[in-house]
Amino acid sequence: MSAEFDITETLDVKGASCPMPVVKTKTAIDDLAEGDVLEVLATDPGSMSDIDGWAAGTEGVELVDQEEGDDVYRHYVRKTA
Repeated sequence: MSAEFDITETLDVKGASCPMPVVKTKTAIDDLAEGDVLEVLATDPGSMSDIDGWAAGTEGVELVDQEEGDDVYRHYVRKTA
C-alpha cells in the first residue's frame, strides 16, 4: 500500500454487485471530512471500472489508488471538497 495517504475509514462491500459498491461508496464518502481517505473492499471485478468512472465524473472526490489481489479489489478514494 502507498505511504502517501492514511486510511480514515474502511467500507466493506464484498459480495455486492453493481451498482451497490458505487452507491455505498458515495454514501460513505459523504460522511467524511475533506482530505479523508476511504478504503473500499469489493469482490465485484466490475468495481474497478465502476468506481474509477464514478470518481472521474464526480466533483469533490479523487481516486487515489486501486489494487487487485486475493479476490478482493481495494479502492482508495479521497474526499477533496
